[in-house]
Amino acid sequence: MSLHALALHAFVAAGLIHSPLLLADPSRADLLAVYHQAAGQDAHLSAARHQFQALQERVPQARAGLLPSLSAGASFETTRLQRDEPAFARTRGGSVYQASLNQPLLRLDRWHALKAAQAGAAQASLELAAKEQALILQAAQAYFATLRALDALAAATAEARALKRQQQQAQGRLANGAANLTDVLDAQAAYDTASANHNVAQRNVADAFEALNRLTQQGYSRIAGFAHPLPVQPPTPADATTWVNQAVQGNLSLLASSHAVEVAAHTRRQRQAGHAPTLDAIASYRQGDNDRFGYSNPTDFGSNGYRGRMAQATLGLELNIPLFSGGLARSQVREASQRLAQSEDEHENRRREVVLQTRNLHRAVSAHVQQVAARQQSIRSSHASLKANQMGLALGSRNTADVLNAERQLYRAVREYNDARYDYIVDSLKLKQAAGSLAPEDLIHLARHLSGDYDPDRDFLPPGSRTQPPATG
Repeated sequence: MSLHALALHAFVAAGLIHSPLLLADPSRADLLAVYHQAAGQDAHLSAARHQFQALQERVPQARAGLLPSLSAGASFETTRLQRDEPAFARTRGGSVYQASLNQPLLRLDRWHALKAAQAGAAQASLELAAKEQALILQAAQAYFATLRALDALAAATAEARALKRQQQQAQGRLANGAANLTDVLDAQAAYDTASANHNVAQRNVADAFEALNRLTQQGYSRIAGFAHPLPVQPPTPADATTWVNQAVQGNLSLLASSHAVEVAAHTRRQRQAGHAPTLDAIASYRQGDNDRFGYSNPTDFGSNGYRGRMAQATLGLELNIPLFSGGLARSQVREASQRLAQSEDEHENRRREVVLQTRNLHRAVSAHVQQVAARQQSIRSSHASLKANQMGLALGSRNTADVLNAERQLYRAVREYNDARYDYIVDSLKLKQAAGSLAPEDLIHLARHLSGDYDPDRDFLPPGSRTQPPATG
């Protein structure tokens, strides 16, 4: 059963195949809906399924070379016999019906061709499963990229609004003689930069939704967000070696490459069998007029001849010993040997890549756990710093530049926190993919933390950081 079929079964069992968000508003996407639509609409995956089904047919095609073959046929002819001395002429019709049976008894080349086809089918099955697994990650990445862009836009909007307020306050203090022109220009420059960043963030949101719509062929314009209490935990088990061992044994691409080695090995044995003798059992049966069997001369069956119908049955063994084919067999063996060495090297290279990728992802996920906590603390510290600088500005111990720097630091910390949060989710899925354990159930687990009333402008900040800084005069 394919991963997509398993996903449908899992979604139905979990009661999540019809998202209430979609039922209420088809323009709003959630994670499971995105994956479900992507699995049904992805042309690359559909092409991979057709390729897999086509490659599966190589097994019965190869098996047919070891099974008996039966053929039947008929021929119809008119025969005219003419003699000059003494004058004689005779014309008659003739027909022959025949059937033949051939059963291979010793065909080493065909046997190894069957084994190669079976290994190739297993390889194709794993490659399809790997592509279905990759679609899970692709759907999640597109979804979280959209969320990341929305949160970045919300942060850019809030930052531009806050810096606009600082610019207005600086102008007010300049009019009252409490500030100089430099403060106003600094505030204006900070606001202009934030406004330009806001425009970039808007474009990034449009691009992210476009990528999401292309993946699903749906016109989504809104998306359900993730609540901040989403558990951020280290990988389990915590030992990287355990993950590496699991990846070496379960990574789908690595398993597929091992079957590619098996295909190459059986192909070489098939080429080597080109030097081996072959043995077939043959049987045939023919029935027809005597003319067609070569008995038209009367002396064959006495002085009066025989002009009736005849039958002929044959049963025997056919041995063929290849001696020389112009060097073709030897060349094919050499080529197959090089193909085997190539596939072995590619498999080893893939194994090393999987080990490296798994170790790196394990370290990345562990680091993201610390980063999320550190970024949350950074937001709280930056928020406290901003309030202190605003209070200092009101008391005259701080200037406008100090407040502007604190404002920028706060929203930079917010963006870094959201980046760390989404990097943790995506890299956790990548780690499971590297280990070969990524499944639709992982999306179901994440979907439980979806917030139906998620509003980026309100929820881009974690709990405890959502109070807007007080305005200062």
